[in-house]
Parts: sequence; structure tokens; C-alpha cells
Amino acid sequence: MSKKIVVITGSPRKDGNSFAMTKAFIEAAEAKGHTVTRFDAAMKNTGGCHACETCFKSGKACSFDDDFNTIAPAILEADAVVFTMPVYWYSIPAQIKGIIDKLFSFCVAGKDVAGKKCALITCCEENDMSVMDGVKVPIERTAALLKWEMAGEVLIPGVLAVGDIEKTDGCKKAAALADEI
Repeated sequence: MSKKIVVITGSPRKDGNSFAMTKAFIEAAEAKGHTVTRFDAAMKNTGGCHACETCFKSGKACSFDDDFNTIAPAILEADAVVFTMPVYWYSIPAQIKGIIDKLFSFCVAGKDVAGKKCALITCCEENDMSVMDGVKVPIERTAALLKWEMAGEVLIPGVLAVGDIEKTDGCKKAAALADEI
């Protein structure tokens, strides 16, 4: 059955390793007949949450009008949300963090987003898998709070320079993740 998938990327490096895995995932998902809508957070104008709790009261997800208001409706309609990003300083890159924080708007407004699938694709420079915990744990907790099912995670260590991902099975694993959605 065809699914609507929203992919949200967190890297500003268009030719980077996480983008290569993102491309592999999207191509595999589309080959399965899924519809994929991609938002590159680093190329969007999205600020952090202001904790005003006026979410959706103006007809928009966020009262502070930024690009999250174009992303939120797609998430509401999606069957699955896939986050892709590199690890930045042992955590989630700032470019995507504002979008993740604004997912709180669904809770404030009482929007029923339960039952979606969620997945994570991430990579880091170091070879220690625990380096990715700063991305992995917040995404897993976000999914739990929103009552989303974690469909899978692709966690690839040891990549930094553009093209390093080609020395790993990261793109292959990202493509295989489409089977889990």
C-alpha cells in the first residue's frame, strides 16, 4: 500500500554523507510506490519554539510565521516521518532542531498524530556508536511522545569527508529502511 512519507533533513551540506543516505532512502521508497515530500531544514527559515502555546489558534501550526507552517500540514497528512541528519557536536544539528521542537505544537493543539511510523538516518565522524546517542535518543523519545512507531534506524559511524559514506553500507541500509515503512 502506498504511503505518504515526509523526509526532514538536517544537513546544510548538499553533497554530504547524510544527504547521500537520504537520496538512497527516497529513491527506494519511491520505487515502492510511496509518495515522498522532502524538507531540507538547513534551507528553510524555521526558528525555535517560543513556548507561547498558541499553536494552531491562528489557523497555522505556529503563530510565529515561518517555514514550519508549510512542514506541519505535510506531517499531519503523512503516514511516516523520516529524520535524516549528521551528528553535530554530539547532538542534533541546529538546522533541524527548531523543526523538531515545534512538533510540540501538535501536542498543544491536541492534534491526533498517533500511529505514524518514524525513522532515523544519521552518521557521525567518530567510530564510537554512542556518539549518535545525542540524536538517536531525542528522536526515539519524540516518537514515543507523539505515539509514533519507530520503524528503524540507520546509524553510520566513521564518516566525515564528502563521499566517505561510499566506503560504508550506509546507503544500502538507508535504501533497505524503505521496506520498514
